[in-house]
Amino acid sequence: MKPGQPNQATTPQYRTAKELEVAAKARMEKVLSDMQHLMAGIRTGRASVSLFDNIRVDYYGTPTPLNQLATMHVPEPSLITIQPYDISQIGSIEKAIRSSDLGLNPQNDGKIVRVPIPALTEERRKELVKHLHTMAEDHRVAIRNLRRDGNEILKKLLKDKLISEDDQRRSLDEIQKLTDAEMQKLDQASKVKEKEILELK
Repeated sequence: MKPGQPNQATTPQYRTAKELEVAAKARMEKVLSDMQHLMAGIRTGRASVSLFDNIRVDYYGTPTPLNQLATMHVPEPSLITIQPYDISQIGSIEKAIRSSDLGLNPQNDGKIVRVPIPALTEERRKELVKHLHTMAEDHRVAIRNLRRDGNEILKKLLKDKLISEDDQRRSLDEIQKLTDAEMQKLDQASKVKEKEILELK
C-alpha cells in the first residue's frame, strides 16, 4: 500500500465535516512523518546515527531496530561507533549494516563496531537526490489522494443531508488549506535534505 493510501475496506463513516477534517489532518501528517522517517535513512556526507533508523538486525530470529540493540555515537564527522548491549550480537549488527543499501563498510574489534562514513561521490549524490525526488513525489501524490478522498466524502455527506452546503464549502476550503500546508512542509523538508546531500564536506 502506498503511503497515506486509505484501506478501502476500513474507510470510516463520518457524520460531520469536522470529524472528516480532523481525520484528514491526522492522515496527512502521517504521510509527512513517513517521509521524514524515510529521509532520515538517506545518507549524506556527514555521519549521523539517524542513518541507521531503518536498519533491522536479526536478533534471535526477530528483525529488531538497531537502536534497540546498541548505543551509537558520532565521535568524529566521518565515523559512527556502535556498542552492542549484548556482545554476542556484534556479528549480526555488522552484517545488517553491510547488507543495507547504505553502501557502508563496518568493522568490529570484538567489542565495538566502527562505521567509517566515506565522502559521497558526485554520481552517488545525484542518485540520492533523484531517489529523494521520487520519494517526495510519492508522498505528494498520497497527500493529494487524501484531499480527493476527503472531497468525495464531503459530497456524500451533503447528498445524505448530514451537512449543509455551507458546511461543505467551508470544509472543502479547510481541506485545501491542510493540503497546501502539508505540501509546503514536505517540500521544505525535501529541500533541506537535498542541500545536505549536495553539500561537499
